[in-house]
Amino acid sequence: MGNTETRIFDTSTSVAPLGLIAMRGASELGKRIDDYFRKWMDTPDDQSFLIEAECPRFQSGDGKGLIKQTVRGKDLFIICDMANYSCTYKMFGQENAMSPDDHFQDLKRIIQAASGKAHRINVIMPILYGGRQHRRTYRESLDCAVALQELANMGVQNIITFDAHDPRVQNAIPLTGFDNIMPSYQVLKAMLKTFPDLKFDKDNFMIVSPDEGAIGRNMYYASVLGVDLGMFYKRRDYSTVVNGRNPIVAHEYMGNDVAGKDVFIADDLIASGESMLDIAVELKKRNARKIFCYATYGMFTSGLDKFNEMYKNGSIDAVFGTNLTYRTPELLAAPWFHEVDCCKYIAYYIATLNHDMSISDVIDPHQKISALLDKYNK
Repeated sequence: MGNTETRIFDTSTSVAPLGLIAMRGASELGKRIDDYFRKWMDTPDDQSFLIEAECPRFQSGDGKGLIKQTVRGKDLFIICDMANYSCTYKMFGQENAMSPDDHFQDLKRIIQAASGKAHRINVIMPILYGGRQHRRTYRESLDCAVALQELANMGVQNIITFDAHDPRVQNAIPLTGFDNIMPSYQVLKAMLKTFPDLKFDKDNFMIVSPDEGAIGRNMYYASVLGVDLGMFYKRRDYSTVVNGRNPIVAHEYMGNDVAGKDVFIADDLIASGESMLDIAVELKKRNARKIFCYATYGMFTSGLDKFNEMYKNGSIDAVFGTNLTYRTPELLAAPWFHEVDCCKYIAYYIATLNHDMSISDVIDPHQKISALLDKYNK
């Protein structure tokens, strides 16, 4: 263990005793992170950094936050999954699935319960609440910006998210800590572990951005791997609105020839997945070899049938997604889905913040990626 690692796991140099609260829907993530801390700090099996908390509801639907252990003086990290729709609650005898709005209200309830007692409150919100409504056109709300301001006004000092749809929303809280983390190293590590015969060079591999909005993250992959970058742009019908959006007429490709190359497509989330699948079809028409899709958040709001079909007919070879949000048992069992584990990454990040150390090395994975590529090239 290096000097840096020794320092961030030395409790004598921490800002305050560490405390973790895993909100409902993030219990699996919280337990995995806690396991890393107990292993690193050689904590007895009957001790945990997790603090028990819940948000019970009255029969009318009203709720409250309840922390069942002391948090006084602790550096508190609250972990929440805003997109976990598997969580339910009863209201007037009816079972209701929790929406992002419900999860956000519960988060604020727990912050209220801890306020004035914890040494510091930090929120780890992998999928940013309201993140898709990140900008205003015409007479619209600015959900994400207002939510961040609410958290800052409640005393939250650090907000940590992963692959924000538009990280510029942090401009709404310029005096509050906001970190947008990209799990690029974890993605490439998972790819090479699953497909060790992959060749990351210009003759065999290429990165393609699914749209202009995702060009930044795909440009990063192309740069660190030293391969070519292509891009699709969405031609929309701006005369009509369907489900709040202008429908896509066609995906137009710009870039070098993909024939005979493996192609990697990265995006922040897969909702219905139609765009990703349409792009895969277009790439296959251009004689691409293997198609690897990646999204930090695999939502699959329209189910898995189309992905199963596309995998069977060879249009896609694999879909990678993180464990930062809820995955259905059906998705985890799908032969084309491969999970990217980010728990250790979060644990390192928490440990670094808990010791008020620089997070530059944690955020920038360039050295780790270079070492990973050298290992596989040899």
